[in-house]
Amino acid sequence: MNLSKFVFAFLLVCFIASLPSVAQNRREVAIPDILGYQTLKCDFHMHTVFSDGDVWPTVRVQEAWLDGLDVIAITDHIEYLPHSQDIEADHNRSFEIAKPLADQMGVLLIRGTEITRKMPPGHLNAIFIKNANLIEREDWWEACVEAQEQGAFVFWNHPGWKAQQPEKTLWWSEHTRLLNAGILKGIEVFNYDEYYTEALKWADEKKLTMLANSDVHSPIGMTYPVGQKTRPMTLVFAVDKTEEAVKAALLDQRTAVYFNNTIMGDRRFLTPIFINSIKVMSQKIGLKNQDISRLQIHNSSDVPFLLKQRQPSVGFSCPDDILLEPHRTVTIELTGTSDEVAQMSVLKMFYEVTNLITKKGENLPVNIDVPNR
Repeated sequence: MNLSKFVFAFLLVCFIASLPSVAQNRREVAIPDILGYQTLKCDFHMHTVFSDGDVWPTVRVQEAWLDGLDVIAITDHIEYLPHSQDIEADHNRSFEIAKPLADQMGVLLIRGTEITRKMPPGHLNAIFIKNANLIEREDWWEACVEAQEQGAFVFWNHPGWKAQQPEKTLWWSEHTRLLNAGILKGIEVFNYDEYYTEALKWADEKKLTMLANSDVHSPIGMTYPVGQKTRPMTLVFAVDKTEEAVKAALLDQRTAVYFNNTIMGDRRFLTPIFINSIKVMSQKIGLKNQDISRLQIHNSSDVPFLLKQRQPSVGFSCPDDILLEPHRTVTIELTGTSDEVAQMSVLKMFYEVTNLITKKGENLPVNIDVPNR
């Protein structure tokens, strides 16, 4: 390089370095901590150019940080590598590239891989592994055993995926074998944009941990446009944000799945999520017979709770349906219908939340207590 070109290049670098950095704003996902646990927002299924994804591993970290995620796993396929002519590397490389940036940005990155086979057993994710290269086996069972020996948490990906189960979502004998061997520990109830009712049933019946993951291949903004669609995530209720605590929570089935403004999970988690998200703002409304009092309820979460009355209240009437919008306060009217309401210190409203679904597939029943006297 001659002197003039060197000087130009040097000045160009200095100019670029002098430009102000572009600030990026992280979206904090507002779902409360519950029961003494941290509510961690997680995505345990995503791909990069090191399998069939379209982005570099560090991009997945940046996307996760911007979307408010706490924990992710990059799970590139072992058996399916369409970019292998352009990228030659072992199966651990995507993790190794992403890990330094993840540590810097405060995103907990779990080492993982995807065991990619025809049905049965279909596609399985193994996370908390030590070496993805050793899981590359010709026999799918040997691959799963190796994952187990590495201490992996193995879950069944997209069980109702039409490409593998076009007519009916079935549980196969191979999955029973994995379950009985203590290898299969979880199942995706939601993947990408698909919800599997059978998976919710199996999670309950077979004591499998529920997960919801993006399975993202393209840039995340192309799959879940900002302001239009929220990426699915697994809510993990862990003692802290460490690999050990996340794994313990998954093994203990302390999860719920969050997608399309819906949360599904065990009732013991859904109830405190709702209770810790809403607050009755009104103080002693003093409702009497034939009076109308206005009640204010605030929702501090990101979830728009949809309430449907499940039984009439005693001594007063309230709306059949209520929408508690995220980060908003709603005003509703209560009408006294008997003389006894004036003597009640607390008014009870009985609802079910139609977008909080228990493992039994039922709407979550909730009571809202309103101070009256």
